[in-house]
Amino acid sequence: MKPLSELGELGLLAELERRGLASGLDAEGVVLGDGLVATKDLLVEGVHFRREWTSWRDLGYKAAAVNLSDLAALGAEPLGLLVGLGLPRDTDETAVVELYEGLAEGGAPVVGGDLTAADELVISVTALGRSERVPGRAGAVPGDLLIVTGELGAAAAGLYTLQHGLAGFDDLVERHRRPPLRLEEGRRLSRSAHALVDLSDGLIADARRIADRSSCRLVIDVDRVPIAPGVEAVAEAAGGDAVELAAGAGDDYELLVTAPADRAGDVEAAATAAGVTLSRLGRAEAGAGIVFRTEGGGTLDVAGYEHE
Repeated sequence: MKPLSELGELGLLAELERRGLASGLDAEGVVLGDGLVATKDLLVEGVHFRREWTSWRDLGYKAAAVNLSDLAALGAEPLGLLVGLGLPRDTDETAVVELYEGLAEGGAPVVGGDLTAADELVISVTALGRSERVPGRAGAVPGDLLIVTGELGAAAAGLYTLQHGLAGFDDLVERHRRPPLRLEEGRRLSRSAHALVDLSDGLIADARRIADRSSCRLVIDVDRVPIAPGVEAVAEAAGGDAVELAAGAGDDYELLVTAPADRAGDVEAAATAAGVTLSRLGRAEAGAGIVFRTEGGGTLDVAGYEHE
């Protein structure tokens, strides 16, 4: 048996599935009967957030948003949230109220959950929704276009800004604290998509999920990656590359779609109707894995984010 540090999140999930201990890992959540879907995410203090950087209200908003992002990838309308909360005993009542006010900002009501004492702050949210069609991760086929909503890299650049005390990047910090909600876009895009995921772990990592589940290769053109304003400046300060930051880091919570070329117009019209920009990143083809291709025809090695 391998340690988790070597196995990684995807390797662990694959092993659990191989042993028959988990299933349904080809979508962003579980698909139940009558269009009911559910998803869960966990935020742990010191791993996913630091309280000195994050207000209680922003923390509540983000805890809801990361789950609502999964519902968006499922093409779902939210029904409600179940919130499990582990709190240090000295937590002030006002802080908890602010946390729940942030949870409410996502527009999905808290309909149940559990509270317990804990040494560190832990928030576990289960989001319930209803979907007419769930594309999942396994539907991409050679010839599909690869399309992404919005711009990438802002959340990771915002986190770097906080970690290193950089000034002048308030928009990036805000994007880290408050990711976008793409629920309407998800419902519209799900009608035409062959595959649909949210970018929680980064473009490369989440594109790999589609490639692995769909048994195809995804070719991503480096010059088409939509990089958010300010990311290049932060990447330069970090001594890195803007494309690597935008494609390799997580927490953007945009939507990544594969769609047949003859439906690309429908996909783009759906995004326009929802008020969001789209970028055609590349295509699916026969093969396996991810190819990140430069303008000159070479390839770029960009590592995707792994959960701790």
